[in-house]
Amino acid sequence: MLPAFYRRARATLAGLLLSSLGFAAAAQEYPALFDVSGVAASDVLNIRAEPSAQATILGSLAPDAKGVEAIGLSEDGKWARVSAGEASGWVALRFLTPVPAAPHGLPHPIACYGTEPFWALKLGPQTAEWSSPETPPQALSVTHQAVAPQGYFLTASDAVTDATKQAYYQIMITKEHCSDGMSDRDFGFATRIFHSSQAGNAVLRGCCTLNQH
Repeated sequence: MLPAFYRRARATLAGLLLSSLGFAAAAQEYPALFDVSGVAASDVLNIRAEPSAQATILGSLAPDAKGVEAIGLSEDGKWARVSAGEASGWVALRFLTPVPAAPHGLPHPIACYGTEPFWALKLGPQTAEWSSPETPPQALSVTHQAVAPQGYFLTASDAVTDATKQAYYQIMITKEHCSDGMSDRDFGFATRIFHSSQAGNAVLRGCCTLNQH
């Protein structure tokens, strides 16, 4: 028989462990999508330059805005970082309701963009598309994808029947801060793509977003 104080200590430790596991499971992962809620129909949700109700207003969200991407929280956990056009700002988290996410797999839709050279990659539940200023949008066939705690890996190729004309893509998307270098907007995903085609091979870098607006 274990001493009473030992049994109590063990029970307390087990309770703390279960509590911490429950908190971890319930914690929101970012980037994530939210819907605006709790804002009067005649009002808007202000996007501010700093996580403060007294900070400069950069823009606003409609009271019924859907699919707003938040890439992280302020230190006090009361404000969410969102995009405001070509910049990023803060909105009060209490007016955002999480959009349920798929438990596994790549979040859809997600769009990635690169500069110097310019290119765009758009991934949907059943579709993938590549485009650049030199080429029209090209449908891709995703041949493999894998999920890790901090990102995603995909392989894809042009959906053409002539293998000699195909282009191939190895795509790594990671959850980390990213800047496109041309605006003040923050992104919550970074990507690196190994692109192989008749024109040659290249490693491309860019940023990704869940926001399709």
